[in-house]
Amino acid sequence: MKKRFTHQFLKNVKEPKRYYDSGSSGLIFHVRKSGSKAWEQRLRLRGRQIELGLGNYDTVSLTEARSIAHNNKLLASKGIDPRSVREPKNGNKTFKEIAEEYLPIKSAELTNSKHVAQWETTLRKLAYPSLGSMNVDEIAPNDVQHTLSKIWKDRNETAKRLRGRIENVLNYAIAKGYRLPPNPAAWQGNLSMLLPKLPTPRESHQPALQICDAHRWWQELKQRDGSGARALALVVLTASRSIEVRGMRWEEIELFDPGKADKFGFMGVWTRPAGRMKEKRTHRVPLTKLMLKYIGSKPNPSSNFVFPSANGRILSDMALNALMKRIHTSDDKGFFDKKSGRIAVPHGLRSTFRDWVAETGHSREAAELQLDHKIGNSVEHAYYRTDLLAKRAELLNAWAHFLEHNVRQ
Repeated sequence: MKKRFTHQFLKNVKEPKRYYDSGSSGLIFHVRKSGSKAWEQRLRLRGRQIELGLGNYDTVSLTEARSIAHNNKLLASKGIDPRSVREPKNGNKTFKEIAEEYLPIKSAELTNSKHVAQWETTLRKLAYPSLGSMNVDEIAPNDVQHTLSKIWKDRNETAKRLRGRIENVLNYAIAKGYRLPPNPAAWQGNLSMLLPKLPTPRESHQPALQICDAHRWWQELKQRDGSGARALALVVLTASRSIEVRGMRWEEIELFDPGKADKFGFMGVWTRPAGRMKEKRTHRVPLTKLMLKYIGSKPNPSSNFVFPSANGRILSDMALNALMKRIHTSDDKGFFDKKSGRIAVPHGLRSTFRDWVAETGHSREAAELQLDHKIGNSVEHAYYRTDLLAKRAELLNAWAHFLEHNVRQ
């Protein structure tokens, strides 16, 4: 829906969306989620639609925006691309100056202070040494390639994040009129032709989180919320399979009264029915105090799942995998499997737990039972299943202590 822009409307409007001027120039007023406001324009050029950034609201007035949009439309009607004739406002600004100008805007979009620090660190340590002193309108694809090639093979995930952050800074410079498009840090058809595509090694095992990264990963996970984050927390705390946690139902949980909890040394039992287990046998898991924090105490009235999806159904495997990937992407070093170099996935957390047990000398039998692996013959297995819940609770508390404090007991 179009409306005639007024100064009062532009000043007061806050709902994040694109607003269209009622004139015929294609002028757009974009209110971003961060609260910042910018001018844009859509035009037809030789039968194709193009989009232009005309600058931010705080630097370009309504009158100026309409004038620029009018001139752009005249050029487009003659078959001339307005982007090819627009001059930068200030070609002497350096990449570092533009980045420092953009960082507060980007920081307002990020909810995690750690992510803000990562943005600043990667730009200042990895981009500024080569690009920082360059005039922003003189940066070419080869300059960005040179910056990225230093870490492209050895720190590929960091390099990919750096490329995206450089692209963001240069997009800001284009929107402000400090340089002309195209963006030299764009990937498709640009840097994709200058940097090698690295092969992904194929391994039969699921990529596991390294023990040395477990504490850092756990601290990052604790910053997340929602069913997916709580479910992933229980996956790692119980060394369970993803489907076992995602399918967890309230009727499977038995909570002890304080006296019974003190007697047994754990807070309750989660009994997983045979139909949901890989080995097709009932499996019990001791519940610790930290686990109950992520399970919660009140059932979701719209679902019987402990960790429901938004529509009340079982969470998808993709939801936890995507969360693992986001945690990996948000970290400067990332979280890789030691052998394959692949990004760690939820199922690999079981291997991390097993490796930690081996390194710390904890009970192998308790660990194997917790992982729902068979031990010995049927008689031995029945004994362990009924007798080692307390020992498994001790083991899981020690594992949680390691995740929380990075201290191996």
